[in-house]
Amino acid sequence: MDAGVPTAGLADPPAADEARRMHLIELRGITKKYRLGAVEVPALCDVNLTLSAGEFVAIMGPSGSGKTTLMNILGLLDSPSAGSYFLEGVEVSGLSERRQAALRARRIGFVFQNFNLLPRVSALENVELGLIYAGLGERRQRAERALDIVGLSRRRRHRPNELSGGEQQRVAIARALAKEPSLILADEPTGNLDSRTADEIVRLFQQLHVERGLTILLITHNSEIGRRAQRIIGLRDGAIVSDERPSEGGARL
Repeated sequence: MDAGVPTAGLADPPAADEARRMHLIELRGITKKYRLGAVEVPALCDVNLTLSAGEFVAIMGPSGSGKTTLMNILGLLDSPSAGSYFLEGVEVSGLSERRQAALRARRIGFVFQNFNLLPRVSALENVELGLIYAGLGERRQRAERALDIVGLSRRRRHRPNELSGGEQQRVAIARALAKEPSLILADEPTGNLDSRTADEIVRLFQQLHVERGLTILLITHNSEIGRRAQRIIGLRDGAIVSDERPSEGGARL
């Protein structure tokens, strides 16, 4: 293991709060402000949130509510202006950029609306590239296993332009899965898909959650998709305004 990648077991201070260790994610008073000239624009305002391992959570809200800013902070792509972010009991918001990058590469899987696949290489090679960036071994085996999980074993040699939109998103999900991350962050993963294909992708996330116990945080503005999650957190004007669990069980298949 890279000595620069902190883990809960190695990096917890002796007096770490036991309740904190039980949470995969804990946000305490997270605030984010952007400066536009002489004006400060608040994006997140005193956000407090805990997320347990194995949850399937949807973050919902209108445009400008702070959803993407929150995801960027959770994914260590951005830093809060104030507050603390604990991942697996480790306060990561104050780590150096190098340590954050190592942690992000190893422990967090990303799925984006635009797939972010390299066009000139195969599905298998796209998944392998994610493992190269993470510095992980057994890349071919990991990549093939991940593509099998998302049902694309027979399409592994195809390039993105030979795949449908839904298949491309499955490759992106396989790329995230191959690292065996602690957390998968999916930012509007159905935004570029038709309704039928979007339903298939959400069902895949449900399957990964139920059958494999993966922790998934899905950002969406689509209420029908959000209701498929186990837990729904509502954002408005940079603040959490609701935190609900669907009465019918959400993420059940």
